Amino acid sequence: MCLIVFAWQVVPGAPLIAAANRDEFYDRPASAASAWPEHPHVFAGRDLKAGGSWMGITQEGQNGPRFAAVTNIRAPQERRTDAPSRGALVADYLAGQLTAAEYVERIAQSSDAYNGFNLVLGDRNSLIWYSNRGTGDARNGQQLEPGIYGISNGLLDAPWPKVLRTKAQFASLLCQGAPEDAFFEMLADTTRAPDVRLPDTGIELELERKLSAVCIETEGYGTRTSTVVKLYANGPAELHERVIQ
Repeated sequence: MCLIVFAWQVVPGAPLIAAANRDEFYDRPASAASAWPEHPHVFAGRDLKAGGSWMGITQEGQNGPRFAAVTNIRAPQERRTDAPSRGALVADYLAGQLTAAEYVERIAQSSDAYNGFNLVLGDRNSLIWYSNRGTGDARNGQQLEPGIYGISNGLLDAPWPKVLRTKAQFASLLCQGAPEDAFFEMLADTTRAPDVRLPDTGIELELERKLSAVCIETEGYGTRTSTVVKLYANGPAELHERVIQ
């Protein structure tokens, strides 16, 4: 998952609404969101190379449906080829029984083994952001207050052009009570940011330009799926996915 915007405790009756794009190499095998045979309560896409997931929900749990999503932090100078898959962080939380706070406490002991990541996880009552590259609250698991948030390949609410633009559009759509198709249209935006607004993440300028779009299109890498998730105060959660590549 490389871009996610979400409204937490903003919309009455829907504690969490999230819209996200997963960006990945086209040749990395994956399956579309579905119930997992070994964990039927888990509904998520699956990375068929390492077995994890980038985003998913459950329909069980002490506080009702659960949610988890991960984004990578772009730091090529720090990337380790022997690091474990970050998708396991989503899969293990959804398949397990720990609360979000308990899970963060557990993974914090070994999170430096992973390449940089953001993890958002919780249920209809509590939502936590954790990053192994942040400081302060991020490293302890930050309990999120009601609001609209965005994450790409930097830390929570880092002012990248795609994050700022999508958060604004997302807020507008929520205010309008827009239909689901409008959120997928937002996620399909291929507009690239002007050079003066590009973040400096340690990659060459031309690649930075290509990756600045909400929906990425390059030769071997790009946006593979778009997803909209809703956790309701009452009733089952919803996850709707559109496979692009």
